[in-house]
Amino acid sequence: MNKEKFAYSKYFWDLNEKALKETENILKNPEHTKFQSRMVKLLSRCQRPEEFFSISSKENFIKAWPKLRRYWIRIDKESDFRDWWQTIYEEILKRQGKGKKIEGEPSLLFKGVGVRIREARIDREMSQQDLALAVGMEQPDISKIEEGKKNITLGTLARICKYLDYDFVILRRSRRI
Repeated sequence: MNKEKFAYSKYFWDLNEKALKETENILKNPEHTKFQSRMVKLLSRCQRPEEFFSISSKENFIKAWPKLRRYWIRIDKESDFRDWWQTIYEEILKRQGKGKKIEGEPSLLFKGVGVRIREARIDREMSQQDLALAVGMEQPDISKIEEGKKNITLGTLARICKYLDYDFVILRRSRRI
């Protein structure tokens, strides 16, 4: 097998040579019936964007991502990898001048959640890296959460709160005058 031609084979360790060769063609054709499943498998196993973009161009990723994301949500309700690739997608769009431009300060809600997470982490004498490892995230994500600069899923918040021994949600009726 030509190693250069199948440089992405390490992401498809569960496929035989014939299926791997077929995957090469599938990943080039967004209309193929197996495109979404193979691409999500690749994205969920690849932690290096530069490697991924040596397999698929950024342009193809940008075009395919909205459908891939919807498919991924259907098959896996909670996925930190999906959230991470969503951030990469948004960064690419922002650099191309096509993304949502976030101006000003993070919302007070996000800042408040971040401050409470940081306080709880420090009370437990944990580093950001310790917390990230405990909840299955990367340290830079914990930093962004604590700064109020990262929008996280409720599932991610629940895992962080559970590990920090914090109540997850308190709902109360607001008073309107």
